[in-house]
Amino acid sequence: MRDPYKVLGVPQDAGTDEIKAAWRSKAKAVHPDHNQGDPTAAARFAEVGRAYETLKDPKKRSLFDTAARMAEARVNGETIMQQRQAAREAAARAKAAQANAERVMEELARANAQKAAKAAADTAKQQHASPEAPEDVVERIFGAQTKATGAAAASTQANAGRRADAETAKTEAEIAKAQEESAETATPANGILQPLSMLTSLVRRFTGSAPAPEKAPDQLAQATVTIDDILKGNWINVQLGEGREAGFTLPAGTREGHQVRLKGQGYKLPNMQRGDAVISIHIAPDPRFTVDGFDLHTVLPVTLENAVLGTQARIEGPNGPVDITVPAWSGSDKTVRIPNQGLPDDNGERGDLVVELRIMLWEKPDDKVTDLMRSMREGLFL
Repeated sequence: MRDPYKVLGVPQDAGTDEIKAAWRSKAKAVHPDHNQGDPTAAARFAEVGRAYETLKDPKKRSLFDTAARMAEARVNGETIMQQRQAAREAAARAKAAQANAERVMEELARANAQKAAKAAADTAKQQHASPEAPEDVVERIFGAQTKATGAAAASTQANAGRRADAETAKTEAEIAKAQEESAETATPANGILQPLSMLTSLVRRFTGSAPAPEKAPDQLAQATVTIDDILKGNWINVQLGEGREAGFTLPAGTREGHQVRLKGQGYKLPNMQRGDAVISIHIAPDPRFTVDGFDLHTVLPVTLENAVLGTQARIEGPNGPVDITVPAWSGSDKTVRIPNQGLPDDNGERGDLVVELRIMLWEKPDDKVTDLMRSMREGLFL
């Protein structure tokens, strides 16, 4: 059901007189008698009547206002919950990364303590040797030689012959000077930097890469679709701002307020994973039907004599014309339900087409009918 305030064009704090005046104006403007060339006039006239029936009754109006507030609160609550969930996931990832780093530091400290004595004894011998790179130390400790190391060694051997002539050109004095500089650089500061480089290598080895960045909040958007779009499962495009556009296929079970989540198509913020786009579905007004869950409602005007005697009628359904039977003595509170003519749900079934009957009087008064109604009201029988 559409918002009755929007149907009558009145604010939510409108008084009874204002609502009644708006209803009279709208009903007169869309009455089928004044719009005989418009096939949607009857549906619009019935919609105005339903809106007035809702707002003129304080109880019904209160129920509608409460339902509208609850729907809005539910949407806001879901948005807040999604943002909180994203924050909790980011905190969990950060905590796991911190715990992993602490474990790596403990392993490194234990390994350094075990090798401290041996390293002190071998320091003098290693002063004139090429220092081992931190990455090589990590690979040697854990017994995993990478393909890149093997490729580099092969490349070095292949280039050794080509560099032989250049190496022989070095003098003994230059070699001695290089050894002295190497010994001078073996300071305590370098002894501290070496474990730090190893720690960095260990962190990269265990994690594979830097910790996953926090995910950006969801981007909310609305897509307006038609009843035919839902029935056919059409492809829908929605604008996300800044010239960006996303598309998706309407799934079975789509109804008013349904949300579609598009992974990785939301906000793109610095140093954060790209968020999701959450699309809220709004069903556009249709002159033929109103939507109630998965059911479609339509209005069938019935003359007084057909309401009393019953009749056969043909209406326009979502898939084409449908023949229905109007039972005898059918009032305006009577509905005729046609199964499996509504919107598809998520269980592979469809809702119903609900035909609401509306008794319509003749365009001109009839004296015989007027006399009959007067006698029935006043208790006089001819």
